[in-house]
Amino acid sequence: MFGITKSIAAAAMVAALALTSTAHAQEDPGPATYDAALKGKRVILVPMAMGFDLAQGWAAYIKREVEGFGGVFETRDPNWSAEAGAQAITEAISSSAKPDVLVVHSPDLNSYSKILKKAQKAGIYVILIDNPTNFSADAFIGSDWDRLGQLEAEAVVKGCGENSSKKIGLVQGDQVNASSLYQYAGIMKVLEKHPDFQVVAKPDSNWDATTSRNVTTTMLQQHPDVCGIIDFWDGDATGAAAAIRDAGKQDAIYLVTTGGGEKVDCDNLESGVFDAVVTTELHNQSRDINAIIKFLLQSGQPAGTSKTYIYTLEKATTKADLTPNSCWDLKALQSASK
Repeated sequence: MFGITKSIAAAAMVAALALTSTAHAQEDPGPATYDAALKGKRVILVPMAMGFDLAQGWAAYIKREVEGFGGVFETRDPNWSAEAGAQAITEAISSSAKPDVLVVHSPDLNSYSKILKKAQKAGIYVILIDNPTNFSADAFIGSDWDRLGQLEAEAVVKGCGENSSKKIGLVQGDQVNASSLYQYAGIMKVLEKHPDFQVVAKPDSNWDATTSRNVTTTMLQQHPDVCGIIDFWDGDATGAAAAIRDAGKQDAIYLVTTGGGEKVDCDNLESGVFDAVVTTELHNQSRDINAIIKFLLQSGQPAGTSKTYIYTLEKATTKADLTPNSCWDLKALQSASK
């Protein structure tokens, strides 16, 4: 009898603990705290331009997340003009409905620095994406461009091989954009370890496919035995690829570039337009951007007091590495966002 009583008492205690746990679960303060911190918050994306895959991809991913938590998402389109971008940021800071978060793709190291400091003083969190600047943002999310350049150089050294001419051409972006400057530095670090490989030409494309085609054509006329070329962006590397094709050297020159990992990168690898692409994995970057936005808005810390770096995990991808998940599809993403 005593044993039965003990069993009943134990069962009652277990039931009481279960009810207590259920009650605590029902009173989880997280969702209410999350909603109070994020609902109604305004996020503005200012890319270098809206007319290319990186900006459109970021916009689609961020819009879905921000509107999902009840916030307001907007974009500004400088259309490749640093002056227009600076004006857009200035107007956002001074507007009556100023943003809580600015997500900025800077054209160079210095153009936006003073304006972005004003944004932080106005209580606006600043997140830099893709391009570093000489400004202490609340967060930077993007590539370690030095490391990315190293990956490109390692790929072209391997692609050329020991029995090649070991002559390499670089098609840089420009001399003010951090992604171009740091990419170059990373490439040279690797080539210092392979002193038998020589950079025979390094023109700028100014991020333009036609210019890339023209300077690559000149490069191949002056150095017909080049074994590999690194073009600093997939958007203009199609121009370099066209010049290689025009010269009939598709099988003789190993073309390496970098891009956001949109479907066109995989298509170009599959078709042999590119031999290797170091993708900056925009879909993963966008996930990190959204996480930082939500963290900063809940943190309670003043704008300008955080300094966080989140770098994308990258590798050089070749045709042999392709899987169904290697790239993201802009059209599918935009269609799903409607």
